[in-house]
Amino acid sequence: MRMITIPVMTHTAPHRTRTRRLASLGLALPLLALAACGSGDAEEPAAGASGTPAEEEASAPTEAATYTPRIAVTYDGGIQVLDAGSLEVVDDFALEGFNRLNAVGDGRHLLVSTTGGFQLLDGGAWAEPHGDHSHYYTADPELTDVVFEATKPGHVVRHDGRTALFDDGTGHVTVFDAVDVADPERETREHTTAEAHHGVAVELSDGSLVVSEGTEEARTGIRVLDADGEEIAASDECPGVHGEAMAADEAVLIGCEDGVLIYSGGTITKVDSPDDYGRIGNQAGSEESTVVLGDYKSDPDAELERPTRVSLTDTATGKLTLVDLPSSYTFRSLARGEDGEALVLGTDGQIHVIDPKSGELEKSIPVIDEWTEPMEWQEPRPAIFTLDGSAYVTDPANQAIHAVDIESGEVWNTAELDVAPNEISGISGNVEAGSAEHGGSDEHEGHDHSEEGHEHSEDEHDHSEEEAASH
Repeated sequence: MRMITIPVMTHTAPHRTRTRRLASLGLALPLLALAACGSGDAEEPAAGASGTPAEEEASAPTEAATYTPRIAVTYDGGIQVLDAGSLEVVDDFALEGFNRLNAVGDGRHLLVSTTGGFQLLDGGAWAEPHGDHSHYYTADPELTDVVFEATKPGHVVRHDGRTALFDDGTGHVTVFDAVDVADPERETREHTTAEAHHGVAVELSDGSLVVSEGTEEARTGIRVLDADGEEIAASDECPGVHGEAMAADEAVLIGCEDGVLIYSGGTITKVDSPDDYGRIGNQAGSEESTVVLGDYKSDPDAELERPTRVSLTDTATGKLTLVDLPSSYTFRSLARGEDGEALVLGTDGQIHVIDPKSGELEKSIPVIDEWTEPMEWQEPRPAIFTLDGSAYVTDPANQAIHAVDIESGEVWNTAELDVAPNEISGISGNVEAGSAEHGGSDEHEGHDHSEEGHEHSEDEHDHSEEEAASH
């Protein structure tokens, strides 16, 4: 397996304007009319157009009429890539160990947190801008030999066309342009925290870096460094710091065991939980909203707390609101819709849709059977991931995946798998908003995480119950 040696270089991200993603997959996608190109400018892209060497391409690219979103799911022993519309398996990769999925932010690649570091998965679908329109291509997905070395690969955060990796084993942070992820000559920014810990970092559009601080035994707060690496703000008022989410106006929210920290406009603000112990450790942000959706746990002595309340923190006002749900949920249950809707996948098998401003439960969408959170966090449990107006819900008990139109509530596709899905993420197959190459500000797709945050997305695990590498 070829390991990439990354040069040390500080980078300041340029200003970018905003773009929007295309319409929902919940309805039949019309073919997009491509603007006419003269024969002299309709160039066939070279293999490896996103930076993958030509000899590493699994197949020659095929031009498509529109973009081709794809979903990836992990299972015990590998990763499957699915077509996001048909939910048919496009490819299957054997990969031993417990693997995690992280969106890169370029619309094409995922990073797999695995043994030895972050390994690059090419989703095999992408867009190439051409004047006032784009050309769309597909190819076979590929689990490449590009690896960002890490002792304990942890959180991957994307924002404004930049991607930040955190190595929990060393405290080392690597930041680069998302569109350069497959380029061995990419320029990177490097930073190492004072001590190794399960941490997180995010770079903002002005080049400032928000990074967690602490030790393996106690995570305590954050520091903010300018583009030259000089400290401009810091706070140690965040015991058990965990997770990150981006909100509108480039506000960053960091979870604590007694509330959250908000970094916005050069200032760090602490927002306290209503309980002495009110842990917010997993969040989902949207740049369509100033409000961040978070989990909420209030029993410090519970071996496995099954919470029934979520938190909504308005990063503009500092107001933290708790919302009661009709069921419990887990760390893979939080996501955001493309219009900022707060989504929670409950153990009652329903997606609960919350208005982030009012905190009102607008509707609940039945998707799967009732389920119980397993004691071990690595065991498969239902998860939610949002992409292009749809929510994708895994159903490991029935070895299935479901696609839900968020606006209408329709479960518009279901597919049986031959594996029990665990982690889920995906690629848009399109030019991502916030791309450093093509302009635009970041839009989280639910993870993100976020989209954002999230990410992670929408995918962060709960370290109050266990410590492990990823998100």
